[in-house]
Amino acid sequence: MLDREDAWKLLCEYTKTDSLRRHALAVEAAMRASAMRYGEPEADSNEWGIVGLLHDLDYEMFPSQEEHPYRGAEIMRAHGYPERMISAIMGHATYSGVPRETPMACALFASDELCGFLVACALVRPTRSLEDMKVASVKKKLKDKAFARTVNRDDIHQGVTELGVDLDEHISFLINALRPVQREIGLENASTPDA
Repeated sequence: MLDREDAWKLLCEYTKTDSLRRHALAVEAAMRASAMRYGEPEADSNEWGIVGLLHDLDYEMFPSQEEHPYRGAEIMRAHGYPERMISAIMGHATYSGVPRETPMACALFASDELCGFLVACALVRPTRSLEDMKVASVKKKLKDKAFARTVNRDDIHQGVTELGVDLDEHISFLINALRPVQREIGLENASTPDA
């Protein structure tokens, strides 16, 4: 059984910045939801979640295309993670040459850039929240190349195509998947009052 707490400790060993940790938490939430939606009936949402959590494990220390995600794969192998998880993570980097042949790999690729983009969209909203975010406003910002310019729009479009879903549907799905973890990923949660 894969232990989520061990995966979190591993992430924190290699990833020190809050922004990258929050991104990992966002993609973890997206992948847990994706396991139920796109996985086989026996899909393990914990396994899918850990793939999301660890997909950029090595990025902070080894950000070059020569090292990321290859170093992360080595680290995961050394910790006994299964090849199916490592392969899904390798596939999220288009330049790795690793094909995305499983629903897990396709879901990771389709969710990674879009999760980052949704968080960027929320951060410029007055509420700093996903609570009333509309798909149309996200799509409008996708067309604005100056907004969140580091987000690869081609990867977003290729990801939904490979996953076999409509862009609007996937944006809506991810907004809903991220709402329960808004505070953890640096956003506000308008429906939960401050303690």
